[in-house]
Amino acid sequence: MAKQKKAPRPKAVTPKGFRDYFGVEVSERTEMLHQIAGVYHRYGFEALESSAVETVEALGKFLPDVDRPNEGVFAWQEFDEKDNGDWMALRYDLTAPLARVYAQHRNDLPNPYRRYAMGPVWRNEKPGPGRYRQFYQCDADTVGTASMAADAEICAMLSDTLETVGIPRGDYLVRVNNRKVMNGVLEVMGLGEDQAARDNVLRTIDKFDKVGESGVRELLGKGRLDASGAYIDGVGLSDDQVEPVIAFLTSKADNVAKTFDNLRGAVGASSVGAEGIAELEQIGELLAAGGYGSDRIEIDPSIVRGLGYYTGPVFEAELTFEILDEKGRKRQFGSVSGGGRYDDLVKRFTGQAVPATGVSIGVDRLLAALREKGRMGGVDAGPVVVTVMDRDRMADYQAMVAELRNAGIRAEMYLGNPKNFGNQLKYADKRNSPAAVIEGGDEKDRGVVQIKDLILGAKIAESATHEEWKERPSQFEVPRGELVAKVREILASQAEG
Repeated sequence: MAKQKKAPRPKAVTPKGFRDYFGVEVSERTEMLHQIAGVYHRYGFEALESSAVETVEALGKFLPDVDRPNEGVFAWQEFDEKDNGDWMALRYDLTAPLARVYAQHRNDLPNPYRRYAMGPVWRNEKPGPGRYRQFYQCDADTVGTASMAADAEICAMLSDTLETVGIPRGDYLVRVNNRKVMNGVLEVMGLGEDQAARDNVLRTIDKFDKVGESGVRELLGKGRLDASGAYIDGVGLSDDQVEPVIAFLTSKADNVAKTFDNLRGAVGASSVGAEGIAELEQIGELLAAGGYGSDRIEIDPSIVRGLGYYTGPVFEAELTFEILDEKGRKRQFGSVSGGGRYDDLVKRFTGQAVPATGVSIGVDRLLAALREKGRMGGVDAGPVVVTVMDRDRMADYQAMVAELRNAGIRAEMYLGNPKNFGNQLKYADKRNSPAAVIEGGDEKDRGVVQIKDLILGAKIAESATHEEWKERPSQFEVPRGELVAKVREILASQAEG
C-alpha cells in the first residue's frame, strides 16, 4: 500500500494587499477614533454600525475606473436550495451601506438623520506602497435635508476634527467645490448626456493637482507622454471644448468674490452651473458666520472627487505641511478626507429623492500624518509584570495582580516557565513593562516585596557609572501592603520623565 502523503503545511504569509496591526498601532487608532467620535457626538451625530457584507445590488457600482458590477469589490455568489444565486460583497465604503440602512429603517429614524460610522472597508484593487485592500474609514453623514447648512456643518466639523486630533491650524485646508458647477461646464462643452465622455472628463480633471494645467489640456485633447515616457491617450476633445474646463480649473482667485466671478464666466448660461455657484456662496456665508475663514476652509474649483454618486457640493481635506518621500524629496502630505452631497443614493431603494451629504476620513492616512507631526508613534506602555518565584505560591502572585488591576493599573502574572528568573525579566523588557514585582520566600517571610523600575533601570544601565548606579537604585523594597502605592509612584515618575 502506497504511503499516504502528508498535506503540505500552509504558508504563514499575509494575503497580498493586506497587513497585520500590532499593539501600539491598534492603541493609537483606537485613541484617535475616540477623539473623532467625541467631535461628531458634540455636533449631534449618532453612532451606527452596519453590516460589513451587503448585496452587490445594494452597494451599486460607484467606484471609479471599474466596469463590471462586482469589479473593485470582494464579491461571491450564494445559492439557496432552488439554486437562485445572490451576489454578496464586502462593503467598499461606509456611505453606500448607509443608503440601504436609511431606506430600510427610515420610518423609525429621525429626519434629518445624523449618523457617524467607523470601521474597515475592502476594495479589490491592485495594491501598492501604502495602498491596501483593507483600510479603515471614519464617516459622518446627514440624510434627509437639502439645506446647504448641512454641507457647511460637515465642513466645519471636519475642520474641528483635524484640530482636535492634533493637526494644527495652518497645516490643513478643507477645500470645497460643487459638482453642479462642473456639470454646467460639461453642458457648455456640449457633452449633453454622453455619460462616458463626462466620466472621462471628470477623471481627467481629478488629475489636475498631479499634472497641472498643461497636463490636463493634453489629456483632454490628444494625449501626453507621462514621466516614464509612455504615451497616454487623451479624451479627444477639441480645443474649443477644452477651454471651458481650463477656465473652470483656473478660476480660483486671491479672494472668493473674484473666484465666483470667474466661475460664472466658466459656466456661461448654464442654469445648473449657476445653481451650483449659488450653493457655494451660501456655504461660504454660513461658514463665515461660524468663524471659519479661508485659512481653514476655502472654495477651490479643482476639487472633483472620484466616486460617481456625488450630485452637489464636494469637499476634501488636504494636509499642507511638507514631508520627505521615499527618495528624500520634499512634497506635501496631501489628502486625508473627502466627501460631498449625494442626493440620489437613497432614491435607488425608495424611488423618491432623499437628499444627503457626508464626509469620510482615511484613518490610516490621518494616523500617518499624526506620526509625521510627532503626535503619535511612541511605544505603547506594557503591563506591570508580577514575577513568579515559587510555583506553590501562584495564588499569592495572582492576588497581587488582582490588587493592581483593581486599582486601575495594567498588570499581568508571568505565565511562562518560572525556573529562570532572567527570562522573566527579558519577557518584561519585551513587553515594554514599566515595572516588575518580585516576592521570593525571604520577602514573603518578612512581609515585603521588591519592585524594580525597569525604565529607570534601563536608563541607568545605558549611561551611569558604578558609583551613580549605587546612588540611583532602580529596585525598591516596600511593605507588602504598600505595593499599589509604590507602583503608582513609579508610574507617575516615569510619566513626568
